[in-house]
Amino acid sequence: MMTSSQEQVYDTPSGAAASLAASATAAASASAPATPIQASLNCGVVGNCAFSALIDQAGQVVWSCLPRFDGDPVFNRLLDDTENGSVWAIDIENYARSEQFYEPNTAVLRTRLYDTEGRGVEITDFAPRFLSRDRMFRPLMLIRRVRPLDHAVRIRVRLRPRYDWGKLAPQITQGSHHIRYVGPEQTLRLNTDVSLNYVLSETYFVLGGTANFLLGPDETLAGGIDETARIFEKETINYWRTYTRRLAVPLEWQDVVIRAAITLKLSLYEDTGAIIAAMTTSIPEAPGSSRNWDYRYCWLRDAFFVVRALNSLSEVGTMEEYLRWLTNIVARSKGGHIQPLYGIGLEEQLPESMLDHLPGYRGNGPVRVGNQAQEHFQHDVYGNIVLGAAQAFLDHRLFHRAGKAEFAALEAVGDQAFRLHAEPDAGMWELRTRARVHTSSMLMSWAACDRLAKVAHKLGLPDRADHWNSRAVLIRERLLREAWSEERQAFAESLGGRDLDASVLLMAEVNFIDPMDPRFIATVDALEASLCDGPYMRRYEAPDDFGKPETAFNICTFWRIDALARIGRKDEARKIFETMLMARNHLGLLSEDTHPVTGEMWGNFPQTYSMVGLINCAVRLSAPWDSAI
Repeated sequence: MMTSSQEQVYDTPSGAAASLAASATAAASASAPATPIQASLNCGVVGNCAFSALIDQAGQVVWSCLPRFDGDPVFNRLLDDTENGSVWAIDIENYARSEQFYEPNTAVLRTRLYDTEGRGVEITDFAPRFLSRDRMFRPLMLIRRVRPLDHAVRIRVRLRPRYDWGKLAPQITQGSHHIRYVGPEQTLRLNTDVSLNYVLSETYFVLGGTANFLLGPDETLAGGIDETARIFEKETINYWRTYTRRLAVPLEWQDVVIRAAITLKLSLYEDTGAIIAAMTTSIPEAPGSSRNWDYRYCWLRDAFFVVRALNSLSEVGTMEEYLRWLTNIVARSKGGHIQPLYGIGLEEQLPESMLDHLPGYRGNGPVRVGNQAQEHFQHDVYGNIVLGAAQAFLDHRLFHRAGKAEFAALEAVGDQAFRLHAEPDAGMWELRTRARVHTSSMLMSWAACDRLAKVAHKLGLPDRADHWNSRAVLIRERLLREAWSEERQAFAESLGGRDLDASVLLMAEVNFIDPMDPRFIATVDALEASLCDGPYMRRYEAPDDFGKPETAFNICTFWRIDALARIGRKDEARKIFETMLMARNHLGLLSEDTHPVTGEMWGNFPQTYSMVGLINCAVRLSAPWDSAI
């Protein structure tokens, strides 16, 4: 039948579109890869600070949540690599191999697929992002442009979005040059200049020139399909090249740092200023471990480290965006409890549940939505807030520098840090069944008081500077005394404890202790003996709710690299850093964890903590520019 808007309607999976797709799939089975491609973190990420998508080496969109980072994964193949998984694939007939790379210094991804005769196509994937009418244009639109490399080839399009975490197939309607995928909560529209019948039936067809696919909101395009795609691609490339050109990169490892900076920028939800910890949920920290968590939210700890890393490259725009979000968190708390994480729209309630209908990454369930850590008391959060905001009082480049009014609000956070600095908490690793007075939490409470003293001095408030400095001295003296373990000859993970934890390495990074202090050097030695598997470092040695960690936590390895450089073992630090560079995927991206035996990536992806480590270590280890020019 025809609708009032002259659209043809198909109900899936029992309607005409599904019948066409089934017959096409059967006819083309000889041209498909011999075995399904296993889910992998060898993916690229594209995005525009509103949403993102992960694209694997075969050019398949295997993960994308809409309408925002923590939304419904309309493409969920990463967590369901069966035929039930939702995916957007561009297949070349008689597929043989692929190659994948970013357009230099951009978030525009190119994937080349080749057939058995060496003929190929190039898929260009990006999410538009550029200035338009003095505002940042960042629509919820994924654009795919496909062109033959030399000769005409046959391709097919398998566009199979699903809703409600893969439970619902959309109703499909067809217009003159678009297809609508209608769900109960959102509708996606594909605008394309290829045959809609070929897309709906998943039929192989001859690609003689560039084909354009624009998947986004259910809105009419203002211009032509090809023209819109070409202009958006050009403007997006220009935006990212301008962004990277302004980065103050180190002399060495420039491409590493640029890719990490772009990835961190893509983790910003610009509408509110929140920074997500990772773009995925439930990628396990190790196979069969059940350590599967949802990281699509804003942890104040992780966000601080992102801001700190980008600031070191003179990229302060992300900090300004984040401070908008952080200001709302601080105002809401009214000097009271602050959660370790919130939703990217300031949501406090993120109830954790499990989805049994999804098999999980490579069958490693469970798949979790939400995160119980919202209920935790993690006292390092107050220090992370102050540390994240401190530069805003000192940096003359900012559009809106912080002043005495903002300082007064921040003092309320400092009061909470001091009040709780010696109280047990879940710690930065979010232990669910064990509370202690964690060294890392007390360390960040000290940092809150110390930075408030420095800011007060800068603002010309000597009484407040003395007040906060006295509190910082009190915390520091107790921490040095009670966190030190004579038995282990190291700073332990908790006051009066004996277990070791890599987080104590942050003592040097936040300037709590001189790295050449014999106690810090001894701590580095003890951690290496207890927590390291060759170049890799685990988080802690004591068993937790799930036993002992199996994989290395990448940020801990980077903390070790930083500590080694600070204590004069720079050659060792460089060697370990080079090993971590090899742990990245083919596009320079890292997940949360690295398996010390297989070298394989595990944990949520791409992990901001890990990308931060790449930047911090490159900046610390690089030869200075004036050594070469």
